[in-house]
Amino acid sequence: MCSIAKKSHPLLFSLPQFLTWRAHGFRSICSGRLGFAASSDPEPPAGAGTKVLDSFKEEFEIGSHLISLETGKIARFANGAVVLGIEETKVLCTVASSKGDAFSDFLPLTVDYQEKQFAQGVIPNTFMRREGAPKERELLCGRLIDRPIRPLFPLGFYHEVQIMASVLSSDGKQDPDVMAANAASAALMLSDIPWGGPIGVIRLGRICGKFIVNPTVDELSLSDLNLVYACTRDKTLMIDVQACEISEKDLEAGLRLAHPEAIKYIEPQIRLAAKAGKQKKKYKLSMVSEKTLEKVTKLAEKPVEAVFTDPSYGKFERGEALDKITQDVKGALEEECDEESLKVLPKVVDTVRKKVVRKRIIAEGIRVDGRRLDEVRPIYCESSNLPILHGSSLFSRGDTQVLCTVTLGAPGDAQHLESLVGPPRKRFMLHYSFPPFSINEVGKRVGLNRREVGHGTLAEKALLAVLPPEVDFLYTVRINSEVMASDGSTSMATVCGGSMALMDAGVPLREHVAGVSVGLVSEVDPSTGAIKDYRILTDILGLEDHLGDMDFKIAGTRNGVTAIQLDIKPAGIPLDIICESLEPALKGRLQILDHMEREISAPRTQDDRNSPRLVTMKINNDALRRLIGPLGALKRKIEEETGAKLSVSDGTLTIIAKKKSMMEEVLEKVYFVIGREIEVGGIYKGIVTSVKEYGAFVEFNGGQQGLLHISELSHEPVSRVSDVLSIGQPLSVMCIGQDVRGNVKLSLKATLPQPGPETRKLVEGSVPAMKETPNVWASVGDVSNRLEQQTSVLEESVSKNKVSSVNPSASSVPIVLIRNAAECDEEEKCAGLNHSSNSKSKSSDASKQDQNSSTCKKLKSSSQKGREIGSNSNFISGDDTDEIFTLASQARSRILNGKETEGRTPMTAKKLKLGTKVTAKVYQIRARGLVLDLGGGIRGMYRFENNGKNHHEIGDELHVECLSFNSKGIPIMTLVDEA
Repeated sequence: MCSIAKKSHPLLFSLPQFLTWRAHGFRSICSGRLGFAASSDPEPPAGAGTKVLDSFKEEFEIGSHLISLETGKIARFANGAVVLGIEETKVLCTVASSKGDAFSDFLPLTVDYQEKQFAQGVIPNTFMRREGAPKERELLCGRLIDRPIRPLFPLGFYHEVQIMASVLSSDGKQDPDVMAANAASAALMLSDIPWGGPIGVIRLGRICGKFIVNPTVDELSLSDLNLVYACTRDKTLMIDVQACEISEKDLEAGLRLAHPEAIKYIEPQIRLAAKAGKQKKKYKLSMVSEKTLEKVTKLAEKPVEAVFTDPSYGKFERGEALDKITQDVKGALEEECDEESLKVLPKVVDTVRKKVVRKRIIAEGIRVDGRRLDEVRPIYCESSNLPILHGSSLFSRGDTQVLCTVTLGAPGDAQHLESLVGPPRKRFMLHYSFPPFSINEVGKRVGLNRREVGHGTLAEKALLAVLPPEVDFLYTVRINSEVMASDGSTSMATVCGGSMALMDAGVPLREHVAGVSVGLVSEVDPSTGAIKDYRILTDILGLEDHLGDMDFKIAGTRNGVTAIQLDIKPAGIPLDIICESLEPALKGRLQILDHMEREISAPRTQDDRNSPRLVTMKINNDALRRLIGPLGALKRKIEEETGAKLSVSDGTLTIIAKKKSMMEEVLEKVYFVIGREIEVGGIYKGIVTSVKEYGAFVEFNGGQQGLLHISELSHEPVSRVSDVLSIGQPLSVMCIGQDVRGNVKLSLKATLPQPGPETRKLVEGSVPAMKETPNVWASVGDVSNRLEQQTSVLEESVSKNKVSSVNPSASSVPIVLIRNAAECDEEEKCAGLNHSSNSKSKSSDASKQDQNSSTCKKLKSSSQKGREIGSNSNFISGDDTDEIFTLASQARSRILNGKETEGRTPMTAKKLKLGTKVTAKVYQIRARGLVLDLGGGIRGMYRFENNGKNHHEIGDELHVECLSFNSKGIPIMTLVDEA
């Protein structure tokens, strides 16, 4: 466009500079308007050494980490802003305060902690791709910052203060919560808000008995202690502990080590505040005048003292009496028209109550309800009060009552976490609820409550130490704690009730866990602020928590502490008093554990009514694909039909069902799809897929095929298979073995009651106590006559009939298996011929030899037509098969009824040695030898001599001697008469 304009108006672009628009201060023509142009003279460059941003930085070392505090670069408009960094993890903390006078009678301090996903280079997985409501971890970190900071604000300072902590970047090595607490202290020091800091917050771990300062996340996963400690130079402000049954002595050693390490954070904050801090502003404090305090004390002290000295008052009766006193004082002030006193009346009356209670405890050692200082309130325990649930318990201590329930779920039910550090999932959850009716109030239940999340997490930490490891207990566990009535220490009551509910659910806890809250009432010197006298209270009431100085919650087993939470109201408590409180807490905890163990002392066994079942199995990927189906359709169908839950992960299938019958149903469906290892003697459900003249083929066990021969259909003779079976008919069949090619042999009559007085039904799905080992009989070839070759022919058949080493006296039943479908057509023909010939009496040895040779020829002919088994193979004929099946059924019946062979001394594997002489029976006649029944289910081999003839019949008794054992341990026998 510029070149075109030059060509059309050459004089316009060749004017001298003094005649142009810009020379007179006009802009170029734009949108048909003229305007003056801004001066184009460049600004003079900044002088050397001038900084655009004035930033200040302090670096120091604690433990093995270099820590930096920086201000002035980010969030310059905040009242105070600090970035604290450890390596690549950086946390920004800002402070702001409201302007003008305060109109509340409490400190409206708000602490917000946030972990945005950009800090670890991740886009949020939510629908809007934004961070949503605060997560539980963020609420807990906010409480961790709030608890040590709040007591250091001056009395009467009621201006709104907001502290916001944000994680700017995280390398996953350091937990940002402790960093945010120290950054908040530094930001308050830089601001103009009056505050009694600074403070230091430290984390302490212990690995192999050695304490570690500021451990990394990886080190913390190996530690048996997670201690967060906050303090000023000389006093303790906050303690938070999660431990694996650490002793009180070791805990005290950890606290005394943490204090000097935490102080190291204080000096850098003071130096940074000296460089960049603001002048503290003088805010108006809402203080009660001495005149008003004296007047209200004179009117209310005696009535309040009368209420607190009467131990017959309950919580609500005492509250009503105190409210009546307040109304009486209010009426007296209204008569005097004292508007100033009426404005602060509730606070002044509360001050009078606090003074009366504390004076009586310190002077007389008597508490509000008349208990001694170390006395625990009456305890009531009840487990399994809701028997339909997996686990339940009711725990009462005084007027505090908590109902706990346990629900067991599949591993897939675990909570998925999205925090910057820590594990990605949580399998143990404890949810604490504090409904308004528990204190007889009306309230609205909305969202997550910080107090509920904090109390639930404390109880969760206490119980986590005694849970079994995940590899031993795969269930996801959820405890729900409902506070039924509250009068102090509901979180510790949750620990006790949760422990009993877990044992009621059958969770194998190592020990019971109990918790108790310890309080403190102290007398302070007004001039110095030092504690002159104090009393430690065990198991404090809600009123003692409100009017006292400390709420020290300690939970643990008989062996040690598992969780601690310390909250205080004054500006610090000496560490010596904290350590002294551990002893009365232990005594109170042991008393509570005695009551809990009397109610339930060990995990209950699971029953069919209310206990879920969980099964985990390793299966290959092909089977998993078949089970899941297209787009998970088959998996969803099984879940809808059975009500169970199936989860697949890394080649592992996990099934959870509500009860045993449901688990059996879903396992049957799963096994039908993916199959399972077939056991001889096991009973399976199947469907008839084809019907032949010689039997039927049945599909079972996840698509596997098995042959149900006509001889195995019923105890009565069956002429046609189609009269009994049809295609698509469901059956329950027993696996009785497999042939040399691996074809499965099934039996229907083995699942049916046998005729006769001793009828025994086989329950579907059960497996007999004596598992039948499949006997695969090898063919006998026309090979060399050497003993080694004879042994190789018979060793496979005999070895699979050996007695189990567990119970030698009860033998497994030998099963002779027929072959695949292709063989059966030919075998039926052989069986028909041989059956007619064998029905005649055997008059001589020659006739027997002729029968055997004809059978061999027919079988050899059939093998050449339809199968290839091997050259010169001899097989058992069809009539022999029927006879052996009959013998096997009788033997199985004798074994199942626990009967041994009558008239014979049972032989055992231990008795049989070289040279042992026994009387054996001919069990089978083979082409090259005999299979002998030595008794007790033991089979032996006897080979014919060269060109020897068979003069034996099945059932003949022979006197034999053990000559040797082959490589598989099968005895080789010889006749005694021939020896």
